[in-house]
Amino acid sequence: MKQKNTLGYVIFMAVVAAIGGILFGYDTAVISGTTEIVKNQFHLTDLMEGWYVGCALIGSICGVLAAGTLSDYLGRKLTMLISAALFSISAIGCAVCGSFDSLVAYRIIGGVGIGIVSIVSPIYISEVSPAKIRGTLVSLYQLAVTVGFLLAYLMNWVIDSNIDPSLAASQDLTLWERMMNTEAWRGMLGSETLPALLFFFIIFFIPESPKWLIVNGKTDKASKILAKIYNTEDEIANEIQVTNASLKGETKGKWSDLLKPGILIAVITGSAIAILGQFMGVNAVLYYGPKIFSDAGFDNPMFSTVLVGVVNCVTTVLAVFIIDRVGRKQLIYWGVSGMILCLLAIGVYFAWGSTLGLGNGFMLTFFLAYVFCCAISISAIVFVLLSEMYPNSVRGRAMSIAGFALWIGTYLIGQLTPVLLGWSQAGTFFIFAVMCFLCGRSFLRPQARLLKRSRHIGKISRNKLQTIDYDKRIFPQQYRWQERHSQETDHRPLCK
Repeated sequence: MKQKNTLGYVIFMAVVAAIGGILFGYDTAVISGTTEIVKNQFHLTDLMEGWYVGCALIGSICGVLAAGTLSDYLGRKLTMLISAALFSISAIGCAVCGSFDSLVAYRIIGGVGIGIVSIVSPIYISEVSPAKIRGTLVSLYQLAVTVGFLLAYLMNWVIDSNIDPSLAASQDLTLWERMMNTEAWRGMLGSETLPALLFFFIIFFIPESPKWLIVNGKTDKASKILAKIYNTEDEIANEIQVTNASLKGETKGKWSDLLKPGILIAVITGSAIAILGQFMGVNAVLYYGPKIFSDAGFDNPMFSTVLVGVVNCVTTVLAVFIIDRVGRKQLIYWGVSGMILCLLAIGVYFAWGSTLGLGNGFMLTFFLAYVFCCAISISAIVFVLLSEMYPNSVRGRAMSIAGFALWIGTYLIGQLTPVLLGWSQAGTFFIFAVMCFLCGRSFLRPQARLLKRSRHIGKISRNKLQTIDYDKRIFPQQYRWQERHSQETDHRPLCK
C-alpha cells in the first residue's frame, strides 16, 4: 500500500509540473488560428504578421536566459509560479487589449513564461522522480507539450466554428460577443486563462524540489519530502548522500573551454544544426497551419489543423516507445527522408496541383505524413543528439548555447514564413525540402560517429565523473583537446 501511495504522489507532482508543458504547447500553437484575423483587423504586412507570431519567441529567449538563475535562487516551485502568473497575465491581457502594440506586449510576456517553464518544469520532474521511473516521467513533459498543441488547435476550431456571421456588421457589441465573433482572436488567445490559472493554483499543492532544498542546506525539509517519495529510510539517506556527493565531486568546465580546438567546432556545429534545423519547416507548419490550408483552398482549415495536432500527439507517444529500440540513426534517416518527399509533394501541389488535378486530399495526406515523419524523428531526437556532441565537462554550457541558437532559429522561421509564403507557396516548401536534405546530413554525421563507432565512456576525471572518451581516429581535434585538458587538471588513475 505504501509503495502505491508514494508512486501516486510522485505522479501527482510530475503531472502538475507537466501542466507547464501543456501551457508551453498551448501558448505556442494558439497563435496559428489568429494570424489571418489579426492581420486583417490591424492591416498588417507580411513582415508585421511575422513579428506578431515571432514576438513571443523574443520573450521565450529572455525567459530561457533567466530561468536557470531564477530557479537556482528562488527554487523550482516559486519559479514555476512566476511562469504561471506570466501565462495568466498574457492570456487576460490579449483578450482585453486595445491596440496591436499592447497585443504584442502581452504576447511577449507570455513568451517569457514559455521560456521559463521550458527549463524549470523538466528539471522539477527529474528532481522529484525516483531513478527507475525518471525517464518515463520526464518524457511526460514532452507529451504534455504536444497535448497543449492539440488543445489549442481544438479550441481555435471550436471558436471559429461558432462565429455568428450576422454580427459582423454590428457596432454595439459586448466584449464577450467580440471575443467569440468579430474579434475571435481575443477568445482564442484568452482561452489560455483557465489552464494558466489552474497551473498557478495547483502549484501550491506540490512541495519544493528536495534536491534544491539539499543544495541550499535545508536537509530537514528535504527529508520530509523524500519520505513521501521513497519507501524506506535507507532510500532517503542514500538520496541525500548521493546529492551531497555529487556537489562535492562536481567539476565544471569554464566558458573559455568552449573556445579550445575541437570543442569550438562542436559548439559551432551544434548551434548551426539548431538554427538551420528550424528551416526544415517544423514550426512553420505549427504556426501557420490554418493559413497554409486556407491558401490551399480548404473549406475548414481549422479542422485540418486539429488533425495535425492529433497526428503530432499520437506520434510523440509512439516515438517515446520506439526511439531506443529502432535507434536514433534509423529514425533520423527514414524520418528526414519522409519529410523531404512530403515537402516536395506539397510543393508540387501548390505549383502544379490544378494542372495535374490534385485535390485537397492529396495535400492533406502528405501534410499529415510530414508531421508524422517530423514528430517521430527530428522533434524526438534533436536535443538528445546535440547533448551527445559535447564532453560532460562543458556539456551544460555548450547546450545552453545550442538551446539559445534553437530559439533564435525558431524566431527567424516565425518571422520569415509569411514573407516566404507571400513570395511563393510552392517555393517555400521546396526550400524546406532542400534544408531537410542539408540538415539531415548534418544530423547523421555526428550521430554515426557518436553511436556507431566511438561511443564508449571513460573515467578520466580524478573526481570520478564520467565523460565521453573521444576516439582519436574519429574525433582527432576533440581527442587532442581532451588529452591537454586531462593533463592541465592533473587527472590521476582511479584504480591501481
